[in-house]
Amino acid sequence: MATQIEILKKPTAEKPFLVIYKPKGLASAPLEADSSDNALSQAVELFPELKNVHGKKEIEYGLLHRLDTATDGLMVIAATQDCYDFLSLEQREGRFIKYYEAECDILSENAKELGGFPPLPLQVKKDLSLRVQKDLSLRGVQATKQTISLTSFFRPYGEGRKEVRPVTEESGKAALSKLGKQKLYTTSISITKISDDKKTVFVECKITEGYRHQVRCHLAWAGLPVRGDLLYNSNSGIKKAENLLFSATRISFEYPKGDLNSYVRKDTWT
Repeated sequence: MATQIEILKKPTAEKPFLVIYKPKGLASAPLEADSSDNALSQAVELFPELKNVHGKKEIEYGLLHRLDTATDGLMVIAATQDCYDFLSLEQREGRFIKYYEAECDILSENAKELGGFPPLPLQVKKDLSLRVQKDLSLRGVQATKQTISLTSFFRPYGEGRKEVRPVTEESGKAALSKLGKQKLYTTSISITKISDDKKTVFVECKITEGYRHQVRCHLAWAGLPVRGDLLYNSNSGIKKAENLLFSATRISFEYPKGDLNSYVRKDTWT
């Protein structure tokens, strides 16, 4: 498995940001200053000017967002402070759009099996049931997308706080007291294809500013856990045999204001 980043877009004077593709199995950023086995450190080695940017953490420079180590896909790194400040604001205000594609199992009891999830909103449950179970015209073919949105707070969960769980008004007091951040996060889920045996679906998900594991956790909550997801897929018979079928395939943002930048890079499984 490749562990080197790919450069999709180099920083320039007019557009001082870097767009890279991070492969699966490579961390996004260092945990310590002298760590080099991560995507950001590889980028800094190629473009030392990235060190001039001060981001959320000193060792993360102009890194604008992360990907899980198990996830491959697109990342953006600012090469100047002005660019970082501008794009950080775009993220906070919902104009920095990230897209993910995944192949998911259809497991209606997934959240119940895993535990710690609040009840799925009734309208979402109804929309998903209609979309997956009754719309036979979608089986095995591309179709017009219908978007289903999930919104929640998040909290750390499980041994070593390695997982997260959604938190809503339906969560208990204990869950509400453990919020990781007092902020609501939304994942828009579009089902693009359903397998002929109706056991799996392909989805495209869209988020703006994200929380750790947000998309994977929201999909698990919806009963559509990503195939090969060791944390959020309750189907152990499948998850041990496959890699995580989940990729950050597209990103879109304005820089400078009014100039839309969009980048796409899909892995082979998609």
